[in-house]
Amino acid sequence: MNTEIISTAAAVVIYILIRKKYKRKKTRRFWVRPSLQNRKWQNGTVMMEEYKKDDVGCQRLRNSMFFGFLRMTYEDFEFLLASTEEYISKKNTGWRKPIPAKERLAVTLRFLATGESYFSLGERFKISPQLLSSLIPEVCQAIISKLQIKMPTTEEEWLSVSRLFFKKWNVPNCCGSIDGKHIRIQCPNNSGSEFFNYKSFFSIVLLALVDANYNFLYVDIGCQGRVSDGGVFRNSSLYEALRNESINLPTPRPLPGRTMNVPFYFLGDDAFPISPNLMKPFPGQHERGSPKRICNYRFCRGRRVVENAFGILSEKFRIFHTIANLQPEKMTIVVMACVCLHNFIRRNDVDVEDNMITIPAPNIEINRNLEPSMVRNELMNYFLSEQGQLPWQHYIS
Repeated sequence: MNTEIISTAAAVVIYILIRKKYKRKKTRRFWVRPSLQNRKWQNGTVMMEEYKKDDVGCQRLRNSMFFGFLRMTYEDFEFLLASTEEYISKKNTGWRKPIPAKERLAVTLRFLATGESYFSLGERFKISPQLLSSLIPEVCQAIISKLQIKMPTTEEEWLSVSRLFFKKWNVPNCCGSIDGKHIRIQCPNNSGSEFFNYKSFFSIVLLALVDANYNFLYVDIGCQGRVSDGGVFRNSSLYEALRNESINLPTPRPLPGRTMNVPFYFLGDDAFPISPNLMKPFPGQHERGSPKRICNYRFCRGRRVVENAFGILSEKFRIFHTIANLQPEKMTIVVMACVCLHNFIRRNDVDVEDNMITIPAPNIEINRNLEPSMVRNELMNYFLSEQGQLPWQHYIS
């Protein structure tokens, strides 16, 4: 009986092996889907070429059309293409022509500007969704490499940031506003509740430091949504630089009309830990017109800059209004590319500091163990002083 079973099993195995050996291999029906093979005449860049045909007298119209399509002017697109072309171009293998660099950049910018699905973009640009899934992150990485976020590294650069913040938002010794933003994503594979945030959706966190002109000075992207802004900050390189005093903030100096030396600092909200270099509002509710409420209003006025920057970023790149079907690693690259493009597009929208000079810090001994509460109280006293108060602060706060 056992011999019969063994013989039958052996026969079955031999039959399967023979069938597998002679089984015809499934051949691809085509390299490129027929509906995508007319890419040369029907794609998104054809529309861009039509915009380009507008004569010089219609430059404003041309830029308006380009801005509506890619969220940047024609000149900005050409400059960005020239900067990234060598990184995003592919060689012609002789089998079939590669997608031109111009088209690769255009489809990526369109994805960031609209948040369209790969299928929708594929139909517009005649590129398969499978190729888009690798093409778009590659182009985003090239954009990041060429348009890097550069945080100030010298005292003079930080002083320039601080002077502009004081000029525009009436907050002295402030080197920027810091906050976090949750970026929606689909639940990553096998992640459980790791990316589920307190707002009841899955996200990664964008932690950002912003200057007075809504430009990003520093970003940390990719932390799980369940982590608070304060937790993201504690795990960031910015926190380490502040703790190690390697960030090169300017030497502490008195506020206008005051005598106490005050460190240079960033403005945050209640989620951040207070320190001499990181100020946040007084906790709790305070009576209308009280010193602490006025101080909180002035802090809020300066801190609103980072919230406005997030708003500008989201409106320009509608990818932030969708739930992108991307894993956290790729979404991190996409968000970073958007931040770099935000600064690039706003590079000419700067406030020139006319007739402003650097006043050297007085030769006073620096107390590095200064309590954060003392710094905040000194700022509160300045906001109430004749030199620091604003005419409307008593009515609004």
